[in-house]
Amino acid sequence: MKKLVGFTFALLMLQSLSAQENFKLMFYNLLNFPLEDAVPNRLQYLELILDDYRPDLFMVCELNNESGGNTILNSLQFINPDYQSATFMLNTSDDTISDQNDLQQLLYYDSSKFSLESQTIVTTIFRDFNHYRLLLNTIEQDTDPIFVDVIVCHLKASSGTENQSLRAQMVEDLEAYLDTIPEDSNIVLAGDFNVYTQSEPAFQALIDNANNIRFIDPANRIGSWHNNANYIDVMTQSTRTETGFGGTTGGFDDRFDFIMTSENMATNPKLSFIEDSYGVYGNNANINCYNQAINSSDCAGTDYSSFIRNALHNFSDHLPVTLELQTNQSLSIKELVAESGIVIKGSTIVDDSLQLSVDSSLQNQIQLCVFNSLGQLLQTVDVNNSLIAVDTSQFTDGIYYITSKKLQFEPLKFIVSH
Repeated sequence: MKKLVGFTFALLMLQSLSAQENFKLMFYNLLNFPLEDAVPNRLQYLELILDDYRPDLFMVCELNNESGGNTILNSLQFINPDYQSATFMLNTSDDTISDQNDLQQLLYYDSSKFSLESQTIVTTIFRDFNHYRLLLNTIEQDTDPIFVDVIVCHLKASSGTENQSLRAQMVEDLEAYLDTIPEDSNIVLAGDFNVYTQSEPAFQALIDNANNIRFIDPANRIGSWHNNANYIDVMTQSTRTETGFGGTTGGFDDRFDFIMTSENMATNPKLSFIEDSYGVYGNNANINCYNQAINSSDCAGTDYSSFIRNALHNFSDHLPVTLELQTNQSLSIKELVAESGIVIKGSTIVDDSLQLSVDSSLQNQIQLCVFNSLGQLLQTVDVNNSLIAVDTSQFTDGIYYITSKKLQFEPLKFIVSH
């Protein structure tokens, strides 16, 4: 897709957006990031995924440490400087069983759309939940505020009655906490549930009609997911069939990862999920993908290219899950108005050369700078013609950006894939 950038800017101004505003959510099991190093430079694959989807709320588990959290935030801020993260808070509740405390959760958010009001750790028998309370940055937030309570979790893994019991006890601890929250709260529960079927006690406890807060599945795909190809569209694990990448192998046969919402978010006009917006990022719902690796040709489809699926395969043994929310209130967001000046010609995914079309008024006036995703300057390009070729033959696969020191514009992004 062509990316347009401007060389003449109008004023930055606050504009009320349309009466309906949408928000994109993504949850992702990061597979022991950054300590898992079987795949070199895994971060480049995560950056590609995030830059493609650009979630307004990004919720993660299996984050090992604060340093890893900051690394991801830096990558997000290179995509959009408005991204912020919640404070990293160490989860220690599983020390009493397995002496492991490096599987953490965290929330990242677009601060132009949300403000973080508070965060709380919900202690459980095995591994904590993280509760983040966010305020939508609406025009009416002082008189009619809209809050969303985001809870991120990672339930006990593995099959067997003992592990099922631990998952159930974790959810019981969560439900006791939710009993203290107003029943009309807008709650998003995102995590790696590690459940194999809807009949598991942990899942049944979440959807129990007797709860103060009853959760629903926006995908409307409740069933017996494990080894059941009828649920291929909501399967998230495993993306791999071969060893050597870290994580779990076995191919695509489980739905472990979820975004659920409180029941009221199906119909609440102030904040609700958009019907049919639930998705598994990278999953083409191809029945041939059952028990295959996500980057296999058996998993091909029209929604997700082999390039994206290969990045997902290399980064984690899980796929992210996504959901869109909407509000009937208006946001006040700075909008940048610009005229077109530089255009990427053709695809933004290139091999040896990137073609740029340049407005005549810019020729012999500016020099372009090419940066990698770490912010390192790799190349400068003189703008002396209406068509510029940037040599990318020596670049490694990944995301790159083009800016200019003399001219201020939103960076052009392109991807190198040899």
